[in-house]
Formats: sequence, C-alpha cells, structure tokens
Amino acid sequence: MAGNDLGSLLGGLLGGSGQGGSGGAGGILGSLLGALAGGQTGQGAQSGAAGAAGSPLGGLLDLLTRSGLLDQAQSWIGTGENKSVSGAQIAQALPDDTLRKVADDAGVSTEEAADRIARSLPQAVDKLTPDGSLPQGDSLEDIIRQQKL
Repeated sequence: MAGNDLGSLLGGLLGGSGQGGSGGAGGILGSLLGALAGGQTGQGAQSGAAGAAGSPLGGLLDLLTRSGLLDQAQSWIGTGENKSVSGAQIAQALPDDTLRKVADDAGVSTEEAADRIARSLPQAVDKLTPDGSLPQGDSLEDIIRQQKL
C-alpha cells in the first residue's frame, strides 16, 4: 500500500527506523499524510503557506497553521531551531476522523498517535525543507527520495 511505502521512506528520512510497520515514526507520519491526501488537503488551499496547496505535507501544515501553530510550523520549515508541539496541540489541530484513522492504522490510542506525531513531525518537516521552503515535486514520495540523496 502507498501509505506503507511513504511510511518506509519517512522512517528512512528520520534515521532508518521504519521498522515496526505503521507503529514507527515513519509509519505513523505516512499514515497521517496518506489520510490527509485522501480528501483533506484541498480544503485549505487558499490560506496556507505558499506552494502548500497541492501536497499532503502542505495540507498538514495548513491545518496546523489554522489551528494556531503557525510559529511552530514556520520554525520546522525555517533553518533555525525547531519549536516543539504537544500531542494535545496535534489532537486539537487534526480532524477527529483523521487522528482516529492514524491511531487505528498504528494500533494505538488517539492520544498515543497524537504524541507520536508531535515527537516526529518537527524533525520530518525540517528534513523535508532543508532550504527553508516547502519543496516542489510530483509527489511526496519523490520529494523524500530527493532529500535522502
């Protein structure tokens, strides 16, 4: 499945720990981005960061921005230090059905899924935006492969 491929790529990007299937950091982020790609990302296309509209990553960052996490999201994209985010903030920012799907995919509670996302998302976004801006590409998988080179 594409979510598993994305999870493996994200796991490699985060330091090779794609193990544990959907339960690892890459797997849970892959599941999240896959869930967002399944219908959420087009909604906030007008109010997000430049270039965010077409990708699940941009859609996720748009959700976070509209939920009051602009400073954190910008710090992950920027070249400075990454600001942390809590699981409660992630749970507040994500649609309930999206968080439930990610938790079900990982076999954990929604609280644990939100905590795992909060721990791994800043690092993943930072690594996907080494130049301080959202990458352009045909797909998130292509962008991740480019960053690993």
